[in-house]
Amino acid sequence: MLKPLFKKIVVAVNGSSSSLLAAMYGIIMAKQYKCELKAVYVVDTATLRQLEISRFFVPDESARYEANLDSDGRHYLDYVCDLAKQKGVKLQTELRKGSVWSEIITVADDFKADLILLGGKKNENDSMNTILRHSRLSVTNSEIIGSANCNVLVVCENEVEKLFKLA
Repeated sequence: MLKPLFKKIVVAVNGSSSSLLAAMYGIIMAKQYKCELKAVYVVDTATLRQLEISRFFVPDESARYEANLDSDGRHYLDYVCDLAKQKGVKLQTELRKGSVWSEIITVADDFKADLILLGGKKNENDSMNTILRHSRLSVTNSEIIGSANCNVLVVCENEVEKLFKLA
């Protein structure tokens, strides 16, 4: 008998519309295939430390910015939790701090994930802030793809919201 291709899925959430679509996709997959699902938001403290070292931020600014990112992360994880509840899917969430790509991989390894979901192409509705961060996110996605110990799926499906409503 063929074993399921995936039983445990980790989805990386960063607040971009593409990561939220990846979360919706993960919720659909968890419902359809009866998988465990975990959403992870990483406060990028590694970059904040680099900005402090380069004197772009003073420590007080860095601490305030980190607190804002922490608050944003909790907000996005709560939003994804609400989406999962709408579909009757149990969702675990985790907020981490550190280097985004390494924390996502650590969570996937600890969770014994079979699959990591990442947001793909930018959505036309992304804010200018998200578009400016797009190149940084692409580098992060590349690091995750190149270093993961499980399969990685980059969600580029344009119709995720329609599929989510039907699920």
